[in-house]
Amino acid sequence: MRIMLDSDILIDFLRQDPPAVQWLTALGDEEIWVSGLVAVELLQGCRNKREQIAVEKLLQEFEVVWPTEEICEAALQIFSDYHLSQGLSFWDALIGQTAVAMNWSLHTFNRKHYIAIPHLVMVQPYAKSFP
Repeated sequence: MRIMLDSDILIDFLRQDPPAVQWLTALGDEEIWVSGLVAVELLQGCRNKREQIAVEKLLQEFEVVWPTEEICEAALQIFSDYHLSQGLSFWDALIGQTAVAMNWSLHTFNRKHYIAIPHLVMVQPYAKSFP
């Protein structure tokens, strides 16, 4: 099974959240993909070089996929249909539509970001731990 990770899952892992670390470590031979857009989000959130090095090291563990022209066109239509009524961002439309086009599940806790995307399968992979 191929799965795609959203940025929130990777942020939990980078913060060494025990459920995230345990779940991601236990995946073993699963094909794990990260949207190139998620990689950009993670890098953009870095506050210093140490954090950037940690993100770059983590991203090396996954396959990175970029949206094709067809995915971009479909995401634009979905964005046009839902950005006013559902608050869908174009960035999230691209990430979600990439998962749909590749027939992958998107592992995320950001359901509200993606709920408007037709046919998107979202999975909350572990129980969140809150301080």
